[in-house]
Amino acid sequence: MNIQGKGCLVSGGASGLGAATARALVAKGARVVIADRAKEPGEALARELGDAAVFAECDVLDEAALKAAVDLATSRFGALSIVAGCAGIGFAGRVLGKEGPMPLDWFKKTVEVNLVGMFNLTRLAAAAMQANPADEEGERGVIVLTASVAAYDGQIGQAAYSASKAGVVGMTLPIARELARFGVRVLTIAPGIFDTPMLAALPEDARKSLGAQVPFPPRLGRPPEFAALVCHIAENTMLNGETIRLDGAIRMAAK
Repeated sequence: MNIQGKGCLVSGGASGLGAATARALVAKGARVVIADRAKEPGEALARELGDAAVFAECDVLDEAALKAAVDLATSRFGALSIVAGCAGIGFAGRVLGKEGPMPLDWFKKTVEVNLVGMFNLTRLAAAAMQANPADEEGERGVIVLTASVAAYDGQIGQAAYSASKAGVVGMTLPIARELARFGVRVLTIAPGIFDTPMLAALPEDARKSLGAQVPFPPRLGRPPEFAALVCHIAENTMLNGETIRLDGAIRMAAK
């Protein structure tokens, strides 16, 4: 797919991986709906990107608000062709902690945001994309989801997070197979340890220690590197139904 001129939507687009993705898509000539709960940083990013971007305040679990964001992309840009799902939460907690079993609501919330929210985005985006005119290869759209290496190498304390991300990995191929008849591709990126707002609160020594665990390059991943892969996925039509680890060859230890 040629990114130039395409209408896009990035959930979780106000910061971190999502903001980097929005910037990269605009740099390639796309126009982007930045969908996020965080209004102030989302609006600030939209101003930074100018006429090529617009902010939509929404929660990925709010069906009406998310559909409004999808509809905004279609009405403002003519069609929604590229979607990047970057919204998510990071929760750590042991199944059996010092105060007893993990509260069930903590597990439910993590799965709801990271998995159900990603599915909500996928289904609404696919519904919009199926109406797009096909290009010369029959393609109408591409949906890029975000999982994590925790889907494969979950550490102690990551039961909820790993389960939610493994669910994203698990639904990628069947959805890609289903949407193939519409010319809509579906892929997932599983990042390793990236320098995002989730890690920003850690002391610098802790951040360096995490980065040193990566075989090569021995550092935290940079959000523009994630964004570059989103753009490559959009541009490489043969990529479909796959989860791509973007992790510097790290394999997480038990703890």
